Amino acid sequence: MLPFLTQATAPLTCEVNAVNESGEIETVSIPAERALTVYVDKRELVTLMTLGAHPELLVLGFLRNQRLVKSAAEIESITVDWEVGAAAVKTRHGISDIEAKTAKRVVTTGCGQGSVFGDLMAEVDSIQLPEAQLAQSQLYGLINAIRLQESTYKSAGSVHGCALFCGKKMLMFVEDVGRHNAIDTIAGWMWMQDAHAMEGDDKIFYTTGRLTSEMVIKSAQMGVPIVVSRSGITQMGFDVATRIGLCTIGRATNKRFLCYTQPRCLKMESTLSTPSPSLRA
Repeated sequence: MLPFLTQATAPLTCEVNAVNESGEIETVSIPAERALTVYVDKRELVTLMTLGAHPELLVLGFLRNQRLVKSAAEIESITVDWEVGAAAVKTRHGISDIEAKTAKRVVTTGCGQGSVFGDLMAEVDSIQLPEAQLAQSQLYGLINAIRLQESTYKSAGSVHGCALFCGKKMLMFVEDVGRHNAIDTIAGWMWMQDAHAMEGDDKIFYTTGRLTSEMVIKSAQMGVPIVVSRSGITQMGFDVATRIGLCTIGRATNKRFLCYTQPRCLKMESTLSTPSPSLRA
């Protein structure tokens, strides 16, 4: 049984006056960052700084990726009230050992200094990712789909975007002030879909943000075997991806990319033109 979710909405941008390079005042759009305090069974858990595009899915995905719940069926409802900036989560049977599970907090590299509970590497070795393959032409199509996507970034900047693909089809696109919020929202969306959409084995995850260890682990927890980033990868992200067999592709813009780990998952196609290495940014 899936949880009941409210459909709380809030403006994604607001307008302010700024002085441009010519000394003129112009009205511009900026992201409408806001605080959302999450309560689980009336117990305050965490405050997330978010754009607020899909707050209920964000909270559901946060609980999933923090390993506080094992399935959406454990949640009865998530109610978001923007007037007080709160998300009330009601579970069906409570979360066992929630105090112990949330006792250790790790400050992450996320925008706004996010945090994760517990050991980042806990249960990593138990993750088994499926065999997957991504054709070079499919990768280019994915990158182009992101380029054409209407976004808050194009109008206001200062946000990260994440997307979930199945083949060439974009299933979900989310933007938020932090890349962790965006991936958590997609994780929540997956849990609210039917059984096939919930599985990550035939999916590809895309992010505009760098591939840190946290992003790699969250992608793997979602069961997604291939991750593409417009940015690069950190050493710990590389080490974790290698350890769990996750294919990571970074610096992916236009027809340029670097496959950092599991290159056997990438099917190169000789008929496609590729830039000279000397021209790589």
